[in-house]
Amino acid sequence: MIRKFISVSLLVLGLQPVLKAQFDSTISLSGGLNALRIAVPFLTIAPDSRSAALGDAGVASVPDVNAQHWNPAKFPFVEGKKWGIGFSYTPWLRNLVNDIDLTHLTGYYQINSMQAISGSLLYFSMGEITFRDNNNNYIQAFNPNEFAIDFAYSRKFSDRIAGAMAFRYIRSDLTGNFTTTGTGSGKAGTSFAADLAVYYQSPIMLEDKSGEVAFGANISNIGTKLSYNEDPQKEFIPINMRVGGRISLNLDQYNGISYLLDLNKLLVPTPPIYNAQNEIEEGMNPNVPVVQGMIQSFYDAPGGVKEELDEIYIATGVEYWYARQFAIRAGYFHESQNKGNRKYLTFGAGLRYNIFNIDFSYLIPTGGFNSPMANTLRFSIAVEFTSSNKSKKNK
Repeated sequence: MIRKFISVSLLVLGLQPVLKAQFDSTISLSGGLNALRIAVPFLTIAPDSRSAALGDAGVASVPDVNAQHWNPAKFPFVEGKKWGIGFSYTPWLRNLVNDIDLTHLTGYYQINSMQAISGSLLYFSMGEITFRDNNNNYIQAFNPNEFAIDFAYSRKFSDRIAGAMAFRYIRSDLTGNFTTTGTGSGKAGTSFAADLAVYYQSPIMLEDKSGEVAFGANISNIGTKLSYNEDPQKEFIPINMRVGGRISLNLDQYNGISYLLDLNKLLVPTPPIYNAQNEIEEGMNPNVPVVQGMIQSFYDAPGGVKEELDEIYIATGVEYWYARQFAIRAGYFHESQNKGNRKYLTFGAGLRYNIFNIDFSYLIPTGGFNSPMANTLRFSIAVEFTSSNKSKKNK
């Protein structure tokens, strides 16, 4: 049952090319397909429109209200604001169905100039699933859903560098306690996880133009494995290492531009190759404790170094601002065809007026197949406020 419902979860995320490799008992590298197996993959979806328009790059982007997902260490560097709240909505896989969506609510509060607290709620609704027996008789209908709620504390170590730690509770209910003979007791899967993040930014001068360079790193979802029944073989959640940089330049008084690049790697074991007796021929045992699995993820691929490099996916984007009020964005996301084959261009725009920020993004797949992610739109709105003291000073 667990594999069946993780397959459903992956399908609604638009990852159908990896399903065969995810759950075959024997995996052949002759075709190159050997995708990583994870539970709750909704945690890997870009929840906000701004970073989604930048090709899913965000670990070192200019700090804003949506930093919780990408790098909570950025919050103490949010300029000119004391606290903010953001809301994002993504109608998901509209080419296939009309009742799947991702909702994200986030917020932060700067305690002082050196530290901040933040939190977010990510909710993924998978629409309605109908359960039937072997004779196709109706049993029940259920709306599978998953959510993650987290809180973070971030602090500057100097004027240029900050660190953060986040704690997360994850719940995935794919069955509504529905059980079938021989599968054990169905239940919602739960997990507890943490993030460790760091962020650095510094002003620069390139010829006669001022600007800023930034670097960020975030290891997210370091947490317990997850199961939907009493099976002792639990699944890894998407422990992810994200590192990246940004360079921003003020072209003149009104025009500014930023370039971003993120590199990501899931720190979970790579599925090995099994023989007919279900013995490992190449690779390593994936059923290991969390910490061992994170370390092992750097050298356990049965295809060697080349396959390990295939597990790094790239996100890059460019952002243009006019008068710090209107933004145009574009980006590109690349994942190896052997590890999921998600490849897409992204575009978007943003408008900032007083305390309000409005953003949207649009996704165009380029992976060479009829992707259910095609034409994905995201919408975000945020309000950010200055403190009363800052407001008085500005007056």
